[in-house]
Amino acid sequence: MNFYTVRDLRTQPRQIWEKLSEVHELIITNNGRPSALMIEIDDENMEDILASVRQSMAMRATNKLRLSSVMNGNSRMTEEEIEAEIAEARKR
Repeated sequence: MNFYTVRDLRTQPRQIWEKLSEVHELIITNNGRPSALMIEIDDENMEDILASVRQSMAMRATNKLRLSSVMNGNSRMTEEEIEAEIAEARKR
């Protein structure tokens, strides 16, 4: 993985764009901490990549909620409870 600072982005934009086209993804750091992911896209794959990123973020949020629930001692729902929740939501 290639890392560049926010300052690099301002002072060496051409180098960063060239590297992005070579490796297809870069991490931008701010004060030494990762703050952004740059992914190479084009007109043909923009929607697919955006959908994939959004799906990944939703999955991470779901996993975080599940872990939080387990850590707080909340029991998991049974399959029947899940199906009941889904059925109720569909009714509404």
